[in-house]
Amino acid sequence: MGMFDFLTQEIAIDLGTANTIIIHNDKVVVDEPSIVAVDRTTGKVIAVGKKAMQMHGKTHENIKTIRPLKDGVIADFHAAEHMIRGMIKMINSGKKWFSPSLKMVICIPSGITEVEKRAVRDSAEHAGAKEVYLIHEPMAAAIGMGIDVTEPVGNMIIDIGGGTSEIAVIALGGIVCDKSIRVAGDEFTADIEEYMRRQHNILIGERSAEQIKINVGAAMTEIDNPPPDYAVHGRDLMTGIPKEIYVSYQEIAHALDKSISKIEAAILSALEMTPPELSADIYRVGIYMAGGGSLLRGLDKRISMRTKLPVHVAEDPLRAVARGTGIALKNIDNFQFLIK
Repeated sequence: MGMFDFLTQEIAIDLGTANTIIIHNDKVVVDEPSIVAVDRTTGKVIAVGKKAMQMHGKTHENIKTIRPLKDGVIADFHAAEHMIRGMIKMINSGKKWFSPSLKMVICIPSGITEVEKRAVRDSAEHAGAKEVYLIHEPMAAAIGMGIDVTEPVGNMIIDIGGGTSEIAVIALGGIVCDKSIRVAGDEFTADIEEYMRRQHNILIGERSAEQIKINVGAAMTEIDNPPPDYAVHGRDLMTGIPKEIYVSYQEIAHALDKSISKIEAAILSALEMTPPELSADIYRVGIYMAGGGSLLRGLDKRISMRTKLPVHVAEDPLRAVARGTGIALKNIDNFQFLIK
């Protein structure tokens, strides 16, 4: 350990469309929704993370809430920079007298363009990072699940996040083939909103749709341990009066069917591109799933039935990518696949 190591703070960031997780010293220090609230008149950021999420969909004309990331990439550069800065401040809240220089490892979708990569790097540098390394999400997810990615063995990883679903086959510390589609948690939420409007004539917000997805979301109409029906509150489109209805998991399974079929098609497409020797490995070990989307009831079973392969869901799927990013940060010198 060098004499001035305390001047550098090493952090790993899983910059997600829905949630941002920061790991420091092997511990999750920040786990907040990726959202900021801004004062329209002054342009000042009022709240970041959970506080901003409480305002989402409930603001007046002087306040707007922004989700800086869309489809896994930065859509609003200015808001992203403030969000990263605000979340880093949450770690250093006790250290007011000096701010250390930052060394960051940030994970990015595998289908990202050079311009989008540049945006992530610039946002991190503007937020105070001196050194920025990037790692692809499926690679981080594999490391986080405890898979030895440097072995000459093929592993298929499916990471269903908020904005993108990443499907990749990994061997020898690299991504052999990958498929990144912009159908994931946000798309599921939009499907539920649309279904409630079309089927029940009730208008609900993004946050309510998210709660429906968490409480009664399902990928199949026949699942073990089905959840009880869930009460939904919204505005009746005919009368304009607030009302309550109950929805079952079967209804939500129907609402999500089209989007899940797109993910299945992407998985089959990635399997088609896989070299035969790696296909043999995948047949033996099965498919690994991570990301918040993999918590959808019955999704692992549905993918297993479609591919006829065993599907393993990570222990803590929401944090698997962040954990892997943290491990990569600790072993920066050993992992050649980190993009400097």
